[in-house]
Amino acid sequence: MTGPISRREALAGIGLAVGSAGCVGRARNIAGRDGSSQLVLEIRTTPADEDPNGIRIARALAENLSAVGVDARVETMNGTDLHRTVLLNHDFDVFVGQYTEVLPFDPDALYGLVYSGFAAEAGWQNPFGFTNLETDEHLEAQRIADGSDRDDAVAELLTDVCEKQPFTVVAFPDALAATRADRFVGWETGPPVSATGLFRMEYVDAEDDEDPVTLRLVTTDGRISENWNPIAAEYRRYGTFMSLLYDRLTVVDDGTVVPWLARSWEWHDPETLEIELRSSTWHDGEPLTADDVAFTYGFLRDTSMGNAETPVPASQFRGRGSIVESTTVVDDSTVRLRIGETGAEVTKRALQVPILPQHVWSDRAETATVGGFEFDLETTEALVIPNEEPVGSGPMRFVEATPGERVVFERNPDHFLARAGSADGDDGNSGGSTAEDEGWGSIPDAYRGKPSFDRLEVAVVGSDVEAVQWVADGHADGTVSNLGPDSVPRIGRESGVRLVSTRSAAFYYVGYNARRAPLSNPRFRGIVASLVDKATLVDDAFAGYAQPAGNPLAASPEWVPEDLRWDDERGEDPVYPFHGTDGSVDVEATRESLRDIGYRFDESDRLLAREQ
Repeated sequence: MTGPISRREALAGIGLAVGSAGCVGRARNIAGRDGSSQLVLEIRTTPADEDPNGIRIARALAENLSAVGVDARVETMNGTDLHRTVLLNHDFDVFVGQYTEVLPFDPDALYGLVYSGFAAEAGWQNPFGFTNLETDEHLEAQRIADGSDRDDAVAELLTDVCEKQPFTVVAFPDALAATRADRFVGWETGPPVSATGLFRMEYVDAEDDEDPVTLRLVTTDGRISENWNPIAAEYRRYGTFMSLLYDRLTVVDDGTVVPWLARSWEWHDPETLEIELRSSTWHDGEPLTADDVAFTYGFLRDTSMGNAETPVPASQFRGRGSIVESTTVVDDSTVRLRIGETGAEVTKRALQVPILPQHVWSDRAETATVGGFEFDLETTEALVIPNEEPVGSGPMRFVEATPGERVVFERNPDHFLARAGSADGDDGNSGGSTAEDEGWGSIPDAYRGKPSFDRLEVAVVGSDVEAVQWVADGHADGTVSNLGPDSVPRIGRESGVRLVSTRSAAFYYVGYNARRAPLSNPRFRGIVASLVDKATLVDDAFAGYAQPAGNPLAASPEWVPEDLRWDDERGEDPVYPFHGTDGSVDVEATRESLRDIGYRFDESDRLLAREQ
């Protein structure tokens, strides 16, 4: 009988494939029909220089799959190609990814992730192709409920998702950054990779009084120097810089929704929200009006504006955008959003999408292609263009960029934050505008007069090591891409450089393509989930700078029922505990589980693909 096998012993069984996108999977689907070929699973992720955590998760899972008889292969590709392959073309078996929300999020985020109606669409909405009517009922129930009824609905939804495993949550990492405190302070007030974290920072007056005041950041993610399209799924990770360029109607501050581009809102009737806008202009000087808001919601629902055979929605905000059924422009500064039968908590999410200028984006509805990449589904110019010279209304505006090297933004003096002035101003009105009806009181004090810098320069480097060195040498004030744990000792050795570690809601997960057998079978997905040794990964891959978890809402524990919380005492997932102990997979127990759901092994203990 075969017993537990260690990770080191399993290493020899792994195939690491690079550049063979889809070929192995297609060959497997043909050869496997006779039921005598070994099951092949490709695990796609980004290379170590882009994300050291993702590749470690992929390799560890591949080791355990190989140990039990699967031909598991890790394929790496850059982030843009990975997102296009997975999100747009759905060409994958398994992929390792990271969720895009840095701050704790509302449970309705699951609507965008697993709602059956989104399964055939391209993008972040339901990239797993997961379809289940019972899950859909739970998703709809939590949307219309409030108070304790919603607590119950969310608990039922979360239980359902954990049992069916369209994706396996691995861990919630700490957001790690290398920073200096000689020019800016406040790095600890929020994740450095969030816009709100940057807003809360304060400039420390230097003896030579720098003019303009420039915040210098460094990143290993070059996409921000190449693309400024807020709705291009393959180029957006956390959305930090897009939040600086494009305003939303509301933002979340310490868990509280506060007015942003919206000066105020009220219910016009039980199913319609009326929004009053602040006086704002676009970066090109054009006025921002209610027409732009109405256009944005319609455009997010269908970026083809009716020109395609079927709607082509913007995947990045599909869940939020679907909350709004229709819009009505009352006047230049007032718009009504018909929400329908939706609870108050979920309604707030509808107000958190980037508002787009109609005079720029209305000409981007034509179908489009990208050189060197073939889309399996119809797409539009709006979803694939780099959006050079972006025109937003946010507190920062685009200046210039050199692809792969740097991007520069400057402060928008016409933004309402700048007009509001600092909270400690001496003119009796928060240090800014004297207009009584501007509603400055709705802006948190920490944001008034912000940002505290005039320019923002982001340099692109090739590795975490180089990023930390830039900070150590004084070329940058801090890192903005999430550093891997291997960087921590180096930060400790550099004088003048500090480690900032904040808890992030951007969990790592293993995603399954439920459109393909055997991953269309929830019982098979559950067995794969039991091969993810989360506790060991947190210790080894994340060096302890993460928390293992079994559900996507672990960063918001108030939503998680007790029986779904990570079992700290036993160190295991409450639904699909690891099939093994101390980092070693129990091969025979896992094979028995596979036999129980109808799988066979050949004389060499290879898991055979079932005839489909």
